[in-house]
Amino acid sequence: MRMLEREILECKNCPLHFNRTKAVPGIGNYNAKLMIIGEGPGKDEDIQGKPFVGRAGKLLTQLLSEIGISREEVYITNVVKCRPPDNRVPEESEIEACKGYLKRQIEIINPKIILLLGATALRAVIGEKSITKVRGEEIEIDGIIYLPTFHPAAVLRDENNKLPLIREDFRKLKELYERLA
Repeated sequence: MRMLEREILECKNCPLHFNRTKAVPGIGNYNAKLMIIGEGPGKDEDIQGKPFVGRAGKLLTQLLSEIGISREEVYITNVVKCRPPDNRVPEESEIEACKGYLKRQIEIINPKIILLLGATALRAVIGEKSITKVRGEEIEIDGIIYLPTFHPAAVLRDENNKLPLIREDFRKLKELYERLA
């Protein structure tokens, strides 16, 4: 994994590398049973070189804590490894440029469960386009159970409607984790 992380830090596969402060390979337990995949780094992540360290990261940490899982137990990464300008949604070409890295991360970690945060992660990893159609559903592919839910940043923009739903999904995650881990 360390070699792959070095490769990501030096990547120049798409134009996103021109404006990055740091690429953000991922962080956590290389033997994790649970892998979490988000969209891409934001401003704070670009500065620190770590995923989910801003406001959305604080919410993610809180949601994990509420179900008794620490960040140290899991591996956290994003679909794209460099920050898109103005925090826009990554373009298809940028997703494609990083797809090989993500595929290798999944192979190395070999998790039992992958939590997909948001529509970009859902689309990039399993090809489904609508997070609202499949959020909270267990999707099994090649022996891995994928659980799609809202991205914490989307929850922060619409807490009244989405916070209860993401909490419901995290309760499902807890049941899955206890059953499979």
